[in-house]
Amino acid sequence: MAIRNVGVLGCGLMGSGIVQVAAQAGFPTVAAEASQELLDRGLGGLRKSLDALVAKARIDEKTRDEIMGRIKGVVGLEAFRDCDLVIEAITENQPLKNETFAKLDRICPPHALLASNTSSCNITAMAAATKRPGQVLGLHFFNPVPLMKLVEVVQTILTDEKSVLAAYEWVQAVGKVAVRAKDSTAFIVNRLLVPYLLDAIRVYEGGLASLEDIDQAMKLGCGYPMGPFTLLDLVGLDTTMYVAEVMFDEYREPRYAPPPLLKRMVMAGQLGRKSGKGFYSYSK
Repeated sequence: MAIRNVGVLGCGLMGSGIVQVAAQAGFPTVAAEASQELLDRGLGGLRKSLDALVAKARIDEKTRDEIMGRIKGVVGLEAFRDCDLVIEAITENQPLKNETFAKLDRICPPHALLASNTSSCNITAMAAATKRPGQVLGLHFFNPVPLMKLVEVVQTILTDEKSVLAAYEWVQAVGKVAVRAKDSTAFIVNRLLVPYLLDAIRVYEGGLASLEDIDQAMKLGCGYPMGPFTLLDLVGLDTTMYVAEVMFDEYREPRYAPPPLLKRMVMAGQLGRKSGKGFYSYSK
Protein backbone atom coordinates (compact mmCIF):
# COMPACT_ATOMS: atom_id res chain seq x y z
CA MET A 1 0.00 0.00 0.00
CA ALA A 2 1.36 3.42 -0.98
CA ILE A 3 1.01 6.14 1.65
CA ARG A 4 0.62 9.52 -0.02
CA ASN A 5 -1.55 11.68 2.25
CA VAL A 6 -0.97 11.77 5.99
CA GLY A 7 -3.13 12.98 8.87
CA VAL A 8 -2.04 13.75 12.44
CA LEU A 9 -4.57 14.14 15.23
CA GLY A 10 -3.22 16.34 17.99
CA CYS A 11 -0.91 19.29 17.43
CA GLY A 12 0.89 19.40 20.75
CA LEU A 13 4.63 18.91 21.18
CA MET A 14 4.67 15.40 19.71
CA GLY A 15 1.90 15.87 17.16
CA SER A 16 3.34 19.07 15.67
CA GLY A 17 6.73 17.36 15.42
CA ILE A 18 5.20 14.47 13.47
CA VAL A 19 3.43 16.94 11.20
CA GLN A 20 6.75 18.67 10.58
CA VAL A 21 8.71 15.54 9.66
CA ALA A 22 5.90 14.29 7.39
CA ALA A 23 5.64 17.61 5.54
CA GLN A 24 9.44 17.99 5.34
CA ALA A 25 9.58 14.58 3.66
CA GLY A 26 7.16 15.77 0.98
CA PHE A 27 3.86 14.34 2.25
CA PRO A 28 0.70 16.50 2.14
CA THR A 29 -0.28 16.49 5.80
CA VAL A 30 -3.51 17.29 7.65
CA ALA A 31 -2.96 18.59 11.19
CA ALA A 32 -6.13 18.37 13.28
CA GLU A 33 -6.92 19.68 16.75
CA ALA A 34 -9.96 19.94 19.00
CA SER A 35 -10.05 23.76 18.92
CA GLN A 36 -8.72 26.64 16.85
CA GLU A 37 -6.69 27.87 19.82
CA LEU A 38 -4.84 24.56 20.19
CA LEU A 39 -4.33 24.36 16.43
CA ASP A 40 -2.89 27.88 16.22
CA ARG A 41 -0.55 27.17 19.14
CA GLY A 42 0.70 23.93 17.60
CA LEU A 43 1.23 25.32 14.11
CA GLY A 44 2.88 28.41 15.62
CA GLY A 45 5.41 26.20 17.40
CA LEU A 46 5.99 24.27 14.19
CA ARG A 47 6.63 27.51 12.29
CA LYS A 48 9.18 28.55 14.94
CA SER A 49 10.92 25.19 14.56
CA LEU A 50 11.24 25.72 10.81
CA ASP A 51 12.34 29.35 11.29
CA ALA A 52 15.13 28.04 13.54
CA LEU A 53 16.29 25.76 10.71
CA VAL A 54 16.34 28.76 8.38
CA ALA A 55 18.36 30.76 10.92
CA LYS A 56 20.89 27.92 11.11
CA ALA A 57 21.03 27.75 7.30
CA ARG A 58 19.82 24.15 7.27
CA ILE A 59 16.95 25.07 4.97
CA ASP A 60 16.18 28.23 3.03
CA GLU A 61 13.04 30.37 3.23
CA LYS A 62 11.63 28.89 0.03
CA THR A 63 11.91 25.36 1.44
CA ARG A 64 10.29 26.48 4.71
CA ASP A 65 7.37 27.97 2.81
CA GLU A 66 7.02 24.80 0.70
CA ILE A 67 6.88 22.69 3.87
CA MET A 68 4.23 24.94 5.41
CA GLY A 69 2.31 24.79 2.13
CA ARG A 70 1.97 21.01 2.48
CA ILE A 71 0.29 21.39 5.88
CA LYS A 72 -3.45 21.85 6.20
CA GLY A 73 -4.59 22.82 9.69
CA VAL A 74 -8.16 21.87 10.63
CA VAL A 75 -10.46 21.60 13.63
CA GLY A 76 -12.20 18.21 13.85
CA LEU A 77 -11.74 14.90 12.05
CA GLU A 78 -13.60 15.28 8.75
CA ALA A 79 -10.49 16.25 6.73
CA PHE A 80 -9.05 12.77 7.35
CA ARG A 81 -11.43 11.37 4.71
CA ASP A 82 -8.65 11.51 2.09
CA CYS A 83 -5.74 10.27 4.24
CA ASP A 84 -3.89 6.99 3.70
CA LEU A 85 -2.34 7.10 7.19
CA VAL A 86 -3.67 8.85 10.30
CA ILE A 87 -1.47 9.11 13.40
CA GLU A 88 -3.18 9.82 16.72
CA ALA A 89 -1.11 11.96 19.12
CA ILE A 90 -3.60 13.01 21.78
CA THR A 91 -3.40 12.73 25.56
CA GLU A 92 -2.47 9.39 27.18
CA ASN A 93 -5.99 8.32 28.12
CA GLN A 94 -7.07 4.80 27.13
CA PRO A 95 -10.87 5.30 27.00
CA LEU A 96 -10.44 8.53 25.03
CA LYS A 97 -8.09 6.85 22.56
CA ASN A 98 -10.47 3.91 22.09
CA GLU A 99 -13.33 6.32 21.41
CA THR A 100 -11.17 8.34 19.02
CA PHE A 101 -10.17 5.27 17.01
CA ALA A 102 -13.83 4.28 16.66
CA LYS A 103 -14.53 7.75 15.21
CA LEU A 104 -11.51 7.62 12.88
CA ASP A 105 -12.65 4.20 11.67
CA ARG A 106 -15.99 5.67 10.59
CA ILE A 107 -14.42 8.68 8.83
CA CYS A 108 -11.21 7.44 7.19
CA PRO A 109 -11.21 5.58 3.85
CA PRO A 110 -11.37 1.77 4.08
CA HIS A 111 -7.74 1.30 3.03
CA ALA A 112 -6.28 3.79 5.54
CA LEU A 113 -3.89 2.77 8.32
CA LEU A 114 -4.68 4.07 11.81
CA ALA A 115 -1.69 4.50 14.11
CA SER A 116 -1.17 5.66 17.68
CA ASN A 117 1.85 7.57 18.95
CA THR A 118 1.14 6.29 22.47
CA SER A 119 4.05 5.42 24.75
CA SER A 120 2.03 3.38 27.24
CA CYS A 121 -1.60 2.75 26.24
CA ASN A 122 -2.95 -0.55 24.90
CA ILE A 123 -3.01 -0.47 21.09
CA THR A 124 -4.91 -3.76 20.89
CA ALA A 125 -7.81 -2.09 22.73
CA MET A 126 -7.76 0.76 20.18
CA ALA A 127 -7.79 -1.76 17.33
CA ALA A 128 -10.69 -3.66 18.89
CA ALA A 129 -12.72 -0.42 18.89
CA THR A 130 -12.60 -0.39 15.06
CA LYS A 131 -13.87 -2.54 12.22
CA ARG A 132 -10.36 -2.62 10.70
CA PRO A 133 -8.18 -4.08 13.50
CA GLY A 134 -5.71 -5.44 10.94
CA GLN A 135 -4.88 -1.87 9.92
CA VAL A 136 -4.26 -0.48 13.42
CA LEU A 137 -0.75 -0.27 14.90
CA GLY A 138 1.58 1.90 16.91
CA LEU A 139 4.06 4.47 15.56
CA HIS A 140 5.89 5.68 18.66
CA PHE A 141 8.06 8.72 17.89
CA PHE A 142 10.49 10.24 20.39
CA ASN A 143 10.82 13.80 21.66
CA PRO A 144 11.91 16.08 20.03
CA VAL A 145 10.44 14.43 16.93
CA PRO A 146 12.37 16.41 14.28
CA LEU A 147 15.70 15.47 15.90
CA MET A 148 15.21 11.96 17.28
CA LYS A 149 15.78 9.27 14.65
CA LEU A 150 13.93 6.35 16.24
CA VAL A 151 10.33 5.21 15.69
CA GLU A 152 8.95 2.06 17.31
CA VAL A 153 6.58 0.29 14.89
CA VAL A 154 4.25 -1.63 17.17
CA GLN A 155 2.26 -4.65 15.97
CA THR A 156 -0.72 -6.00 17.88
CA ILE A 157 -1.94 -9.60 17.66
CA LEU A 158 -4.57 -8.24 15.24
CA THR A 159 -2.32 -6.19 12.93
CA ASP A 160 -1.81 -7.48 9.37
CA GLU A 161 1.80 -7.96 8.29
CA LYS A 162 1.20 -5.85 5.16
CA SER A 163 0.07 -2.94 7.36
CA VAL A 164 3.26 -3.21 9.42
CA LEU A 165 5.41 -3.26 6.28
CA ALA A 166 3.61 -0.23 4.82
CA ALA A 167 4.08 1.73 8.06
CA TYR A 168 7.72 0.60 8.32
CA GLU A 169 8.43 1.84 4.80
CA TRP A 170 6.72 5.17 5.51
CA VAL A 171 8.85 5.67 8.65
CA GLN A 172 11.93 5.17 6.49
CA ALA A 173 10.54 7.57 3.89
CA VAL A 174 10.37 10.39 6.46
CA GLY A 175 14.02 9.80 7.34
CA LYS A 176 13.59 7.87 10.58
CA VAL A 177 14.97 4.52 11.72
CA ALA A 178 12.23 1.97 12.44
CA VAL A 179 12.37 -0.88 14.94
CA ARG A 180 9.61 -3.45 15.31
CA ALA A 181 7.99 -4.28 18.64
CA LYS A 182 4.96 -6.17 19.89
CA ASP A 183 2.09 -4.46 21.68
CA SER A 184 3.32 -4.96 25.22
CA THR A 185 3.15 -2.06 27.65
CA ALA A 186 6.03 0.44 27.18
CA PHE A 187 7.40 -1.39 24.11
CA ILE A 188 11.23 -1.48 23.90
CA VAL A 189 12.68 1.86 24.97
CA ASN A 190 10.43 2.73 27.91
CA ARG A 191 10.42 -0.88 29.11
CA LEU A 192 14.18 -0.52 29.67
CA LEU A 193 14.42 3.22 30.35
CA VAL A 194 11.73 3.74 33.00
CA PRO A 195 13.16 1.24 35.56
CA TYR A 196 16.56 2.93 35.14
CA LEU A 197 15.05 6.36 35.86
CA LEU A 198 13.11 5.03 38.86
CA ASP A 199 16.24 3.36 40.24
CA ALA A 200 18.13 6.66 39.91
CA ILE A 201 15.46 8.32 42.08
CA ARG A 202 15.75 5.51 44.64
CA VAL A 203 19.54 5.90 44.74
CA TYR A 204 19.17 9.63 45.38
CA GLU A 205 16.33 9.07 47.84
CA GLY A 206 18.57 6.67 49.77
CA GLY A 207 21.28 9.33 50.13
CA LEU A 208 24.00 7.52 48.16
CA ALA A 209 25.02 10.59 46.15
CA SER A 210 23.90 14.05 45.02
CA LEU A 211 21.81 14.72 41.91
CA GLU A 212 24.78 16.26 40.15
CA ASP A 213 27.13 13.39 40.96
CA ILE A 214 24.64 10.73 39.86
CA ASP A 215 24.08 12.58 36.57
CA GLN A 216 27.81 13.04 36.07
CA ALA A 217 28.53 9.39 36.88
CA MET A 218 26.06 8.08 34.31
CA LYS A 219 27.22 10.53 31.63
CA LEU A 220 30.92 9.82 32.01
CA GLY A 221 30.72 6.22 33.20
CA CYS A 222 28.18 4.97 30.66
CA GLY A 223 28.55 7.52 27.87
CA TYR A 224 24.93 8.68 28.13
CA PRO A 225 24.25 12.11 26.58
CA MET A 226 22.55 13.27 29.77
CA GLY A 227 22.13 12.01 33.31
CA PRO A 228 18.88 10.48 34.63
CA PHE A 229 17.71 13.57 36.52
CA THR A 230 18.32 15.90 33.60
CA LEU A 231 16.36 13.45 31.45
CA LEU A 232 13.56 13.14 34.02
CA ASP A 233 13.14 16.92 34.06
CA LEU A 234 13.10 16.99 30.27
CA VAL A 235 10.53 14.19 29.90
CA GLY A 236 8.39 15.48 32.75
CA LEU A 237 8.02 13.87 36.17
CA ASP A 238 4.25 13.52 35.73
CA THR A 239 4.73 11.74 32.41
CA THR A 240 7.30 9.39 33.93
CA MET A 241 5.04 8.62 36.88
CA TYR A 242 2.06 7.94 34.61
CA VAL A 243 4.03 5.51 32.44
CA ALA A 244 5.47 3.81 35.54
CA GLU A 245 1.98 3.38 37.01
CA VAL A 246 0.69 1.85 33.77
CA MET A 247 3.68 -0.53 33.70
CA PHE A 248 3.23 -1.49 37.35
CA ASP A 249 -0.48 -2.11 36.81
CA GLU A 250 0.35 -4.37 33.85
CA TYR A 251 3.25 -6.38 35.28
CA ARG A 252 3.00 -5.98 39.09
CA GLU A 253 6.78 -5.88 39.43
CA PRO A 254 8.26 -3.64 42.20
CA ARG A 255 10.86 -2.16 39.85
CA TYR A 256 8.05 -0.42 37.91
CA ALA A 257 6.46 1.17 41.02
CA PRO A 258 6.95 4.98 41.27
CA PRO A 259 9.18 5.85 44.26
CA PRO A 260 7.61 7.99 47.05
CA LEU A 261 9.78 11.01 46.17
CA LEU A 262 8.53 11.00 42.58
CA LYS A 263 4.89 10.90 43.74
CA ARG A 264 5.41 13.79 46.15
CA MET A 265 7.18 15.97 43.60
CA VAL A 266 4.31 15.46 41.16
CA MET A 267 1.80 16.31 43.92
CA ALA A 268 3.78 19.48 44.60
CA GLY A 269 3.67 20.51 40.93
CA GLN A 270 7.42 20.08 40.50
CA LEU A 271 7.21 18.47 37.07
CA GLY A 272 10.55 19.43 35.52
CA ARG A 273 11.33 21.94 32.81
CA LYS A 274 7.70 22.55 31.88
CA SER A 275 6.86 23.78 35.40
CA GLY A 276 10.15 25.62 35.99
CA LYS A 277 11.28 23.21 38.71
CA GLY A 278 11.87 19.49 38.97
CA PHE A 279 15.01 17.88 40.34
CA TYR A 280 16.75 21.03 39.09
CA SER A 281 15.47 24.61 39.02
CA TYR A 282 14.84 26.36 35.70
CA SER A 283 13.54 29.67 37.05
CA LYS A 284 16.48 31.56 35.57
